[in-house]
Amino acid sequence: MPGPTTIPARVAQALAQPIIDHRGPKFAARTKQLLPMVSDLFRTTQPVIIYPSSGTGAAEAALVNTLSPGEEVLAFNSGFFAERWSDIATRYGLRVRVAGGDWEHAVRVEDLAAALRQDWSHHIKAILVVHSETSTGLTAPIAGIREALDESGHPALLLVDAISSLGTMSYEHDSWGADVTIASSQKGLMLPPGLGFNAVSARALAAVGSACLPRSYWAWAPILEANKDGYYPYTPPISLLAGLHESVLMIAEETLPMVHARHAALGRLARQTLSGWGLDIVGHGEPHSDSVTAFWLPPGHDAAVVHRFLTERYGISLGKGLGQFAGRVLRVGHLGDVDIPTLTAALAVLHAGLTEAGVLPAAAAIPSTAIPSTAIPSTASHGAPPTAADPDADSADSAGMLPSQLGAPGEQAR
Repeated sequence: MPGPTTIPARVAQALAQPIIDHRGPKFAARTKQLLPMVSDLFRTTQPVIIYPSSGTGAAEAALVNTLSPGEEVLAFNSGFFAERWSDIATRYGLRVRVAGGDWEHAVRVEDLAAALRQDWSHHIKAILVVHSETSTGLTAPIAGIREALDESGHPALLLVDAISSLGTMSYEHDSWGADVTIASSQKGLMLPPGLGFNAVSARALAAVGSACLPRSYWAWAPILEANKDGYYPYTPPISLLAGLHESVLMIAEETLPMVHARHAALGRLARQTLSGWGLDIVGHGEPHSDSVTAFWLPPGHDAAVVHRFLTERYGISLGKGLGQFAGRVLRVGHLGDVDIPTLTAALAVLHAGLTEAGVLPAAAAIPSTAIPSTAIPSTASHGAPPTAADPDADSADSAGMLPSQLGAPGEQAR
Protein backbone atom coordinates (compact mmCIF):
# COMPACT_ATOMS: atom_id res chain seq x y z
CA MET A 1 0.00 0.00 0.00
CA PRO A 2 1.21 3.55 -0.64
CA GLY A 3 2.71 5.41 2.27
CA PRO A 4 1.15 8.43 3.94
CA THR A 5 0.91 11.60 1.90
CA THR A 6 3.45 14.23 2.86
CA ILE A 7 2.73 17.93 2.64
CA PRO A 8 5.03 20.92 3.03
CA ALA A 9 5.70 21.90 6.64
CA ARG A 10 4.36 25.37 5.85
CA VAL A 11 0.99 23.96 4.80
CA ALA A 12 0.79 21.67 7.82
CA GLN A 13 1.51 24.58 10.10
CA ALA A 14 -1.17 26.69 8.45
CA LEU A 15 -3.77 23.91 8.73
CA ALA A 16 -3.06 23.61 12.45
CA GLN A 17 -3.80 27.28 13.08
CA PRO A 18 -7.27 28.46 14.17
CA ILE A 19 -9.41 30.35 11.69
CA ILE A 20 -8.27 33.96 11.52
CA ASP A 21 -10.75 36.62 12.62
CA HIS A 22 -11.25 38.85 9.57
CA ARG A 23 -11.57 41.84 11.90
CA GLY A 24 -8.34 41.11 13.76
CA PRO A 25 -4.71 42.15 13.33
CA LYS A 26 -3.53 38.73 12.08
CA PHE A 27 -5.88 38.92 9.09
CA ALA A 28 -4.82 42.50 8.40
CA ALA A 29 -1.15 41.52 8.47
CA ARG A 30 -1.76 38.60 6.10
CA THR A 31 -3.70 40.82 3.69
CA LYS A 32 -0.94 43.43 3.64
CA GLN A 33 1.56 40.69 2.82
CA LEU A 34 -0.63 39.08 0.14
CA LEU A 35 -1.74 42.10 -1.91
CA PRO A 36 1.69 43.17 -3.23
CA MET A 37 2.47 39.56 -4.11
CA VAL A 38 -0.72 39.38 -6.18
CA SER A 39 0.16 42.68 -7.87
CA ASP A 40 3.51 41.22 -8.88
CA LEU A 41 1.77 38.18 -10.38
CA PHE A 42 -0.06 40.58 -12.71
CA ARG A 43 3.27 42.36 -13.31
CA THR A 44 1.96 45.68 -12.04
CA THR A 45 2.91 48.21 -9.40
CA GLN A 46 -0.73 49.29 -9.21
CA PRO A 47 -3.34 47.81 -6.84
CA VAL A 48 -5.25 44.61 -7.53
CA ILE A 49 -8.79 44.43 -6.18
CA ILE A 50 -9.86 40.95 -5.02
CA TYR A 51 -13.58 40.16 -4.90
CA PRO A 52 -15.46 37.20 -3.44
CA SER A 53 -16.81 36.37 -6.91
CA SER A 54 -16.43 34.44 -10.10
CA GLY A 55 -14.64 35.79 -13.15
CA THR A 56 -17.98 37.06 -14.43
CA GLY A 57 -18.19 39.31 -11.38
CA ALA A 58 -14.73 40.65 -12.13
CA ALA A 59 -15.87 41.38 -15.71
CA GLU A 60 -18.84 43.37 -14.40
CA ALA A 61 -16.61 45.28 -11.99
CA ALA A 62 -14.28 46.32 -14.81
CA LEU A 63 -17.21 47.86 -16.69
CA VAL A 64 -19.15 49.58 -13.91
CA ASN A 65 -16.12 51.32 -12.42
CA THR A 66 -14.96 52.89 -15.67
CA LEU A 67 -17.97 53.54 -17.92
CA SER A 68 -21.34 55.30 -18.08
CA PRO A 69 -24.74 54.30 -19.56
CA GLY A 70 -24.95 54.77 -23.32
CA GLU A 71 -21.21 54.85 -23.88
CA GLU A 72 -19.71 52.74 -26.64
CA VAL A 73 -17.25 49.88 -26.27
CA LEU A 74 -15.45 47.87 -28.93
CA ALA A 75 -15.42 44.10 -28.43
CA PHE A 76 -13.88 41.34 -30.52
CA ASN A 77 -15.92 38.41 -31.83
CA SER A 78 -13.27 35.90 -30.74
CA GLY A 79 -15.13 33.26 -28.72
CA PHE A 80 -17.78 32.34 -26.19
CA PHE A 81 -16.32 34.30 -23.30
CA ALA A 82 -15.70 37.35 -25.45
CA GLU A 83 -19.40 37.23 -26.36
CA ARG A 84 -20.34 36.86 -22.69
CA TRP A 85 -18.45 40.04 -21.81
CA SER A 86 -20.23 41.85 -24.64
CA ASP A 87 -23.58 40.60 -23.34
CA ILE A 88 -22.79 41.92 -19.86
CA ALA A 89 -21.93 45.31 -21.35
CA THR A 90 -25.19 45.37 -23.29
CA ARG A 91 -27.23 44.59 -20.17
CA TYR A 92 -25.63 47.56 -18.43
CA GLY A 93 -26.82 49.85 -21.18
CA LEU A 94 -23.54 50.16 -23.04
CA ARG A 95 -23.46 50.17 -26.81
CA VAL A 96 -21.25 47.37 -28.14
CA ARG A 97 -19.48 47.64 -31.47
CA VAL A 98 -18.12 44.26 -32.64
CA ALA A 99 -14.84 43.80 -34.49
CA GLY A 100 -13.26 40.70 -35.96
CA GLY A 101 -14.46 37.74 -37.93
CA ASP A 102 -15.10 34.26 -36.60
CA TRP A 103 -14.02 32.10 -33.68
CA GLU A 104 -11.53 30.14 -35.78
CA HIS A 105 -9.20 33.13 -35.99
CA ALA A 106 -7.41 35.01 -33.25
CA VAL A 107 -7.91 38.72 -32.59
CA ARG A 108 -6.15 40.80 -35.24
CA VAL A 109 -4.60 44.19 -34.55
CA GLU A 110 -5.55 45.37 -38.04
CA ASP A 111 -9.25 44.91 -37.20
CA LEU A 112 -8.80 47.24 -34.24
CA ALA A 113 -6.82 49.74 -36.31
CA ALA A 114 -9.60 49.85 -38.90
CA ALA A 115 -12.24 50.47 -36.23
CA LEU A 116 -10.15 53.22 -34.64
CA ARG A 117 -9.73 54.99 -38.01
CA GLN A 118 -13.51 55.12 -38.34
CA ASP A 119 -13.92 56.46 -34.80
CA TRP A 120 -12.35 59.85 -35.44
CA SER A 121 -14.64 61.49 -32.84
CA HIS A 122 -13.58 59.00 -30.13
CA HIS A 123 -17.01 57.61 -29.30
CA ILE A 124 -15.39 54.30 -28.26
CA LYS A 125 -14.55 54.54 -24.56
CA ALA A 126 -13.12 51.06 -23.96
CA ILE A 127 -11.74 48.03 -25.79
CA LEU A 128 -12.80 44.60 -24.48
CA VAL A 129 -10.47 41.74 -25.39
CA VAL A 130 -9.86 38.21 -24.09
CA HIS A 131 -6.17 37.33 -23.86
CA SER A 132 -6.62 33.53 -23.79
CA GLU A 133 -10.04 32.54 -25.12
CA THR A 134 -10.91 29.37 -23.21
CA SER A 135 -13.56 28.28 -25.72
CA THR A 136 -11.20 28.27 -28.72
CA GLY A 137 -7.68 27.90 -27.29
CA LEU A 138 -6.50 31.00 -29.17
CA THR A 139 -4.74 34.09 -27.83
CA ALA A 140 -4.84 37.82 -28.54
CA PRO A 141 -1.85 40.19 -28.99
CA ILE A 142 -2.44 42.53 -26.05
CA ALA A 143 0.80 44.48 -26.48
CA GLY A 144 0.00 44.98 -30.17
CA ILE A 145 -3.47 46.25 -29.34
CA ARG A 146 -2.04 48.82 -26.95
CA GLU A 147 0.48 49.86 -29.61
CA ALA A 148 -2.34 50.40 -32.12
CA LEU A 149 -4.23 52.52 -29.58
CA ASP A 150 -1.16 54.62 -28.85
CA GLU A 151 -0.25 55.08 -32.52
CA SER A 152 -3.75 56.31 -33.31
CA GLY A 153 -3.83 58.61 -30.31
CA HIS A 154 -7.13 57.05 -29.25
CA PRO A 155 -7.97 57.52 -25.55
CA ALA A 156 -10.04 54.33 -25.11
CA LEU A 157 -9.34 52.23 -22.04
CA LEU A 158 -7.98 48.71 -22.62
CA LEU A 159 -9.88 46.07 -20.62
CA VAL A 160 -8.40 42.56 -20.78
CA ASP A 161 -9.74 39.16 -19.71
CA ALA A 162 -6.76 37.12 -18.46
CA ILE A 163 -8.84 34.50 -16.67
CA SER A 164 -7.19 31.49 -18.31
CA SER A 165 -3.76 33.05 -18.88
CA LEU A 166 -2.80 34.56 -15.52
CA GLY A 167 -0.22 32.29 -13.93
CA THR A 168 0.13 30.17 -17.06
CA MET A 169 1.33 32.49 -19.83
CA SER A 170 3.39 35.64 -20.00
CA TYR A 171 1.17 38.57 -19.06
CA GLU A 172 2.39 42.12 -18.38
CA HIS A 173 -0.32 44.44 -17.09
CA ASP A 174 1.93 47.50 -16.85
CA SER A 175 4.29 47.15 -19.80
CA TRP A 176 1.51 46.00 -22.16
CA GLY A 177 -0.57 49.02 -21.19
CA ALA A 178 -3.70 47.28 -19.90
CA ASP A 179 -6.04 49.51 -17.92
CA VAL A 180 -8.09 46.78 -16.25
CA THR A 181 -7.11 43.11 -16.22
CA ILE A 182 -9.67 40.63 -14.94
CA ALA A 183 -8.85 37.15 -13.64
CA SER A 184 -10.23 34.50 -11.32
CA SER A 185 -8.98 31.87 -8.91
CA GLN A 186 -9.92 28.56 -10.53
CA LYS A 187 -7.46 28.48 -13.45
CA GLY A 188 -3.73 29.09 -13.21
CA LEU A 189 -3.95 29.96 -9.52
CA MET A 190 -5.01 26.36 -8.76
CA LEU A 191 -7.86 27.26 -6.39
CA PRO A 192 -11.60 26.54 -6.28
CA PRO A 193 -13.82 29.18 -7.93
CA GLY A 194 -14.71 32.13 -5.75
CA LEU A 195 -12.12 34.91 -6.20
CA GLY A 196 -12.33 37.56 -8.93
CA PHE A 197 -9.53 40.06 -9.65
CA ASN A 198 -9.28 43.53 -11.13
CA ALA A 199 -5.78 44.86 -11.73
CA VAL A 200 -6.21 48.56 -12.45
CA SER A 201 -4.05 51.28 -13.98
CA ALA A 202 -3.84 54.90 -12.90
CA ARG A 203 -5.99 55.81 -15.93
CA ALA A 204 -8.65 53.33 -14.88
CA LEU A 205 -8.68 54.71 -11.34
CA ALA A 206 -9.08 58.22 -12.75
CA ALA A 207 -12.03 57.07 -14.87
CA VAL A 208 -13.98 56.16 -11.72
CA GLY A 209 -14.66 59.84 -11.08
CA SER A 210 -16.74 60.22 -14.24
CA ALA A 211 -18.18 56.68 -14.50
CA CYS A 212 -21.91 56.63 -13.83
CA LEU A 213 -22.91 52.98 -14.11
CA PRO A 214 -24.54 51.77 -10.87
CA ARG A 215 -22.20 50.02 -8.49
CA SER A 216 -22.15 49.05 -4.85
CA TYR A 217 -20.65 45.61 -4.26
CA TRP A 218 -18.36 46.06 -7.28
CA ALA A 219 -17.16 49.56 -6.37
CA TRP A 220 -13.37 49.78 -6.23
CA ALA A 221 -13.10 52.70 -3.81
CA PRO A 222 -14.40 51.02 -0.62
CA ILE A 223 -12.17 47.97 -1.12
CA LEU A 224 -9.06 50.02 -1.86
CA GLU A 225 -9.70 52.17 1.20
CA ALA A 226 -10.23 49.18 3.51
CA ASN A 227 -7.24 47.32 2.02
CA LYS A 228 -4.92 50.13 3.14
CA ASP A 229 -5.31 48.78 6.67
CA GLY A 230 -5.48 45.14 5.57
CA TYR A 231 -9.25 44.77 5.80
CA TYR A 232 -12.34 44.47 3.58
CA PRO A 233 -15.55 46.54 3.58
CA TYR A 234 -17.51 43.30 4.02
CA THR A 235 -16.87 39.73 5.19
CA PRO A 236 -13.99 38.42 3.07
CA PRO A 237 -13.54 34.82 1.82
CA ILE A 238 -10.92 33.94 4.44
CA SER A 239 -10.30 30.35 3.34
CA LEU A 240 -9.84 31.28 -0.32
CA LEU A 241 -7.52 34.15 0.57
CA ALA A 242 -5.44 31.72 2.65
CA GLY A 243 -5.35 29.38 -0.35
CA LEU A 244 -4.36 32.26 -2.62
CA HIS A 245 -1.45 33.06 -0.31
CA GLU A 246 -0.24 29.47 -0.66
CA SER A 247 -0.75 29.46 -4.45
CA VAL A 248 1.31 32.61 -4.90
CA LEU A 249 4.08 31.14 -2.75
CA MET A 250 4.06 27.96 -4.86
CA ILE A 251 4.42 30.03 -8.03
CA ALA A 252 7.18 32.05 -6.38
CA GLU A 253 9.10 28.90 -5.50
CA GLU A 254 8.96 27.65 -9.07
CA THR A 255 9.48 31.22 -10.38
CA LEU A 256 7.10 32.77 -12.85
CA PRO A 257 9.36 32.25 -15.91
CA MET A 258 9.58 28.53 -15.12
CA VAL A 259 5.79 28.33 -14.66
CA HIS A 260 5.39 29.88 -18.11
CA ALA A 261 7.98 27.52 -19.64
CA ARG A 262 6.22 24.50 -18.12
CA HIS A 263 2.86 25.56 -19.55
CA ALA A 264 4.42 26.25 -22.96
CA ALA A 265 5.76 22.69 -22.97
CA LEU A 266 2.34 21.34 -21.93
CA GLY A 267 0.65 23.26 -24.73
CA ARG A 268 3.07 21.94 -27.35
CA LEU A 269 2.67 18.40 -26.05
CA ALA A 270 -1.12 18.57 -26.27
CA ARG A 271 -1.22 20.12 -29.74
CA GLN A 272 1.44 17.88 -31.26
CA THR A 273 -0.04 14.71 -29.78
CA LEU A 274 -3.61 15.44 -30.88
CA SER A 275 -2.38 16.45 -34.34
CA GLY A 276 -0.37 13.23 -34.51
CA TRP A 277 -3.61 11.30 -34.08
CA GLY A 278 -5.01 13.04 -37.17
CA LEU A 279 -7.23 15.47 -35.24
CA ASP A 280 -7.47 19.11 -36.30
CA ILE A 281 -6.64 21.75 -33.71
CA VAL A 282 -8.96 24.77 -33.69
CA GLY A 283 -7.27 27.74 -35.35
CA HIS A 284 -4.67 26.14 -37.60
CA GLY A 285 -1.69 28.47 -37.85
CA GLU A 286 -3.09 30.87 -35.24
CA PRO A 287 -1.44 31.80 -31.91
CA HIS A 288 -2.53 29.14 -29.42
CA SER A 289 -3.01 29.24 -25.67
CA ASP A 290 -0.74 27.28 -23.35
CA SER A 291 -3.67 26.73 -20.97
CA VAL A 292 -6.16 24.81 -23.11
CA THR A 293 -6.24 23.04 -26.48
CA ALA A 294 -9.47 22.78 -28.49
CA PHE A 295 -9.80 20.18 -31.25
CA TRP A 296 -12.42 19.35 -33.86
CA LEU A 297 -14.14 15.98 -33.91
CA PRO A 298 -14.23 14.31 -37.33
CA PRO A 299 -17.47 14.65 -39.32
CA GLY A 300 -20.21 12.30 -38.17
CA HIS A 301 -19.30 12.45 -34.47
CA ASP A 302 -21.38 14.34 -31.92
CA ALA A 303 -19.08 15.90 -29.32
CA ALA A 304 -21.76 15.63 -26.63
CA VAL A 305 -22.08 11.88 -27.19
CA VAL A 306 -18.30 11.39 -27.22
CA HIS A 307 -17.93 13.54 -24.11
CA ARG A 308 -20.49 11.45 -22.22
CA PHE A 309 -18.80 8.21 -23.31
CA LEU A 310 -15.36 9.41 -22.17
CA THR A 311 -16.76 10.56 -18.83
CA GLU A 312 -18.75 7.43 -18.04
CA ARG A 313 -16.36 4.78 -19.36
CA TYR A 314 -12.93 6.34 -18.81
CA GLY A 315 -13.51 8.96 -16.14
CA ILE A 316 -12.12 11.70 -18.37
CA SER A 317 -13.43 15.20 -17.86
CA LEU A 318 -12.93 17.27 -21.01
CA GLY A 319 -14.35 20.68 -21.79
CA LYS A 320 -17.30 20.67 -24.19
CA GLY A 321 -17.58 22.97 -27.17
CA LEU A 322 -19.40 26.18 -26.25
CA GLY A 323 -21.71 28.40 -28.28
CA GLN A 324 -21.23 27.94 -32.00
CA PHE A 325 -18.67 25.18 -31.30
CA ALA A 326 -21.17 23.06 -29.34
CA GLY A 327 -21.31 19.47 -30.60
CA ARG A 328 -18.22 19.92 -32.77
CA VAL A 329 -15.31 20.61 -30.44
CA LEU A 330 -13.75 19.14 -27.29
CA ARG A 331 -11.16 20.91 -25.12
CA VAL A 332 -8.19 19.62 -23.15
CA GLY A 333 -7.15 21.76 -20.20
CA HIS A 334 -3.46 21.68 -19.20
CA LEU A 335 -2.95 24.42 -16.65
CA GLY A 336 -2.19 24.86 -13.00
CA ASP A 337 -0.53 22.10 -11.01
CA VAL A 338 0.12 19.88 -14.06
CA ASP A 339 3.42 18.49 -15.34
CA ILE A 340 4.54 16.58 -18.43
CA PRO A 341 4.10 13.06 -16.95
CA THR A 342 0.58 13.90 -15.75
CA LEU A 343 -0.52 15.25 -19.12
CA THR A 344 1.16 12.35 -20.95
CA ALA A 345 -0.80 9.85 -18.86
CA ALA A 346 -4.04 11.76 -19.42
CA LEU A 347 -3.46 11.83 -23.18
CA ALA A 348 -2.84 8.08 -23.19
CA VAL A 349 -6.21 7.48 -21.53
CA LEU A 350 -7.84 9.95 -23.92
CA HIS A 351 -6.33 8.06 -26.85
CA ALA A 352 -7.83 4.79 -25.61
CA GLY A 353 -11.22 6.41 -25.11
CA LEU A 354 -11.35 8.12 -28.49
CA THR A 355 -10.26 4.91 -30.19
CA GLU A 356 -12.99 2.85 -28.50
CA ALA A 357 -15.54 5.55 -29.33
CA GLY A 358 -14.61 5.20 -32.99
CA VAL A 359 -13.25 8.72 -33.28
CA LEU A 360 -9.70 7.53 -33.97
CA PRO A 361 -8.63 4.69 -36.22
CA ALA A 362 -6.78 1.94 -34.37
CA ALA A 363 -3.64 2.88 -36.32
CA ALA A 364 -3.53 6.35 -34.75
CA ALA A 365 -0.80 5.53 -32.26
CA ILE A 366 0.51 7.90 -29.64
CA PRO A 367 3.68 9.52 -31.03
CA SER A 368 6.66 8.48 -28.93
CA THR A 369 8.39 11.81 -29.49
CA ALA A 370 5.51 14.23 -29.31
CA ILE A 371 7.74 16.89 -27.80
CA PRO A 372 11.54 17.24 -27.72
CA SER A 373 13.00 16.54 -24.30
CA THR A 374 15.01 19.75 -24.54
CA ALA A 375 11.76 21.73 -24.57
CA ILE A 376 10.65 20.38 -21.21
CA PRO A 377 11.58 22.87 -18.48
CA SER A 378 13.79 21.71 -15.67
CA THR A 379 13.91 23.66 -12.43
CA ALA A 380 17.20 21.97 -11.52
CA SER A 381 19.03 23.60 -14.44
CA HIS A 382 17.82 27.04 -13.40
CA GLY A 383 18.86 26.85 -9.77
CA ALA A 384 15.26 27.24 -8.63
CA PRO A 385 14.28 26.42 -5.06
CA PRO A 386 12.36 23.20 -4.36
CA THR A 387 8.70 23.27 -5.26
CA ALA A 388 5.87 23.13 -2.75
CA ALA A 389 5.61 19.40 -3.34
CA ASP A 390 9.04 18.93 -1.82
CA PRO A 391 8.71 18.06 1.89
CA ASP A 392 12.20 19.46 2.45
CA ALA A 393 11.23 22.95 1.26
CA ASP A 394 12.45 25.63 3.67
CA SER A 395 9.20 26.96 5.12
CA ALA A 396 10.89 29.81 6.98
CA ASP A 397 12.48 31.29 3.86
CA SER A 398 9.47 30.83 1.60
CA ALA A 399 7.05 32.36 4.10
CA GLY A 400 9.00 35.61 3.94
CA MET A 401 9.41 35.59 0.17
CA LEU A 402 9.24 38.97 -1.54
CA PRO A 403 6.86 39.59 -4.46
CA SER A 404 9.84 39.95 -6.82
CA GLN A 405 10.50 36.24 -6.42
CA LEU A 406 7.64 35.69 -8.87
CA GLY A 407 9.97 37.01 -11.56
CA ALA A 408 13.28 35.70 -12.77
CA PRO A 409 15.77 34.70 -10.06
CA GLY A 410 17.77 37.72 -9.01
CA GLU A 411 15.22 40.28 -10.16
CA GLN A 412 15.18 43.36 -7.93
CA ALA A 413 12.13 44.15 -5.82
CA ARG A 414 10.00 46.97 -7.13
